[in-house]
Amino acid sequence: MSDIQTGTTPYQASKEEFLATRLDHVTDLIQKMGINWARKNSLWPMPFATACCGIELMATGASRYDIGRFGAEAMRFTPRQCDLLICAGRVAIKNMRVLQRIYMQMAEPKWVISMGACASTGGVFDTYAVVQGIDQFLPVDVYVPGCPPRPETLLEGVMLIQRLVDQDGIKSSAQRGKGLRLVVPAPQQRLIDLNVPGRN
Repeated sequence: MSDIQTGTTPYQASKEEFLATRLDHVTDLIQKMGINWARKNSLWPMPFATACCGIELMATGASRYDIGRFGAEAMRFTPRQCDLLICAGRVAIKNMRVLQRIYMQMAEPKWVISMGACASTGGVFDTYAVVQGIDQFLPVDVYVPGCPPRPETLLEGVMLIQRLVDQDGIKSSAQRGKGLRLVVPAPQQRLIDLNVPGRN
């Protein structure tokens, strides 16, 4: 039965309701675009470097690779100021409680990168004293493969976190469960022909 037949008129929003709806839309847009953009370009890493992967992590922060291009140059050593935990190197069983406490002290939202074979799987240290992958105790969002991974691969992992923040929005670690468990693809090697004129 139509509105004409029933004699009722369809609901018309008032001007205040229309403005409130538009204001909600603008607020959502600012939250999605502005906050996600700001957060993805201002990651604050917390380095937990225990072995040779730590050397590559330091090289990533140096001028040649310049992690500052991605807004992640401000490495802090207090977990309350960080939102990205980079675990580089093997983790002994005795250190695992320390790593868990550091993770718990970080503010939400927070992400975890497992850098290198030792942090991800234990690597060559197949012993009872070394953790065989930190994902048994922590949610891991991105694995960076390599032994040790090159700085370019770690930068790819940071950019993967940035894409997650930008596209999926800000989700707490509780919403992500055991982490996203994404793997950075291994870098491709290209053969360079040195016999090309002008190249040496």
